[in-house]
Amino acid sequence: MQPHVLIAGGGIGGLTAALALLRSGCDVDVYEQAAELKEVGAGLQLAANGTRVLHELGIGEQLKALACEAIGKEVRLWSSGETWKLFDLGAVSIERYGYPYLTVYRPDLLGVLAAAVRREKPDAIHLGAKCSAVSQDGKGVRLRLADATEAGGDALIGADGVHSRVRQALFGPDRPSFTGIIAWRGVIPMDRLPERMARSVGTNWIGPGGHVVHYPVRAGSLMNFVGALERADWQVESWSTRGTTEEMAADFAGWNEDVQTMIRNIETPYKWALMVRPPMARWTLGRASLLGDACHSMLPLLAQGANMAIEDGFVLARCLKEHRDDLPAALMRYENARRDRTRRAVEGSAANIQRFHNPKLSDPAEARRYVAREWAEERVAERYEWLFRYDVTTVAI
Repeated sequence: MQPHVLIAGGGIGGLTAALALLRSGCDVDVYEQAAELKEVGAGLQLAANGTRVLHELGIGEQLKALACEAIGKEVRLWSSGETWKLFDLGAVSIERYGYPYLTVYRPDLLGVLAAAVRREKPDAIHLGAKCSAVSQDGKGVRLRLADATEAGGDALIGADGVHSRVRQALFGPDRPSFTGIIAWRGVIPMDRLPERMARSVGTNWIGPGGHVVHYPVRAGSLMNFVGALERADWQVESWSTRGTTEEMAADFAGWNEDVQTMIRNIETPYKWALMVRPPMARWTLGRASLLGDACHSMLPLLAQGANMAIEDGFVLARCLKEHRDDLPAALMRYENARRDRTRRAVEGSAANIQRFHNPKLSDPAEARRYVAREWAEERVAERYEWLFRYDVTTVAI
């Protein structure tokens, strides 16, 4: 039997799942609400646990040519710029975990995934196809689209993001809560920045009530910037709301001149409110299940959101390949294989709010003691080793 799987959502998680499923012998159709396949112009970090999947799917080297291979990560103090090494990457990542740590422009990753899916099945991706309703019985599932057409299949995966319509159809509305933090993002042409800043390093500035992360993407031609700070007057959870560089600079008043230099050179900054949702107790119902942000959205403080969605897609394909005679059971195996790991990632990202925004960082002497303690080698290992060493090809399903 060749299961026919419907995927709602043509983002990074949905296309990874589509590619993995196609390569495992399933038939797949992806339904994406946007009229064209595109990602927001922002960056992401792919640790070894994520790049392992892309290499297994045959697109690792293609993406690497478009990305930057990070040689390490560092922590900097918000005001003085004092710097501590967090950990080495580059050759160390390959030696220790088998795969590189890449900083990637989201549209580049989406383009590589879409091209790979279309090589497997040229007409797999359907654009302008917005999900409006879901139904199922013992024989299959049906996805109703906004234009009143329907698609039928043997299983459905909701990979349609944090505002997932599939999740709402299966489990009802969610109740996100505001963290009291807003985030700013933008990309900067690297030639607008001082040459000393054009390094393949992930940098995390930490300060009382806020933090900034930046790293190069698109083969070093752009710098990706994300800044988060505690501010309760704006609560819109959208990646597409524009702000101004003046408002952004005012939010980071008093921060190091390097931070202000980056802010001044962002052409179009965007802002969004950081919301949290409790991890779902379950996300599979019969022949339908969820993936990525649809079931385990997390704050962008652990650099693992995209990695978790990518892992989901590969493990899902393994489960459907090995248990295709009983698709509801296969989907439950997928959920069971992913529930504890993704929950731990959600909780780990939330825990970094207090770590990155600690009031002790306002005093230079106390800040040094705090960094020495919180970013001691053994504590860093506790927070990251379990993430980077995960192997989607051998995890029990």
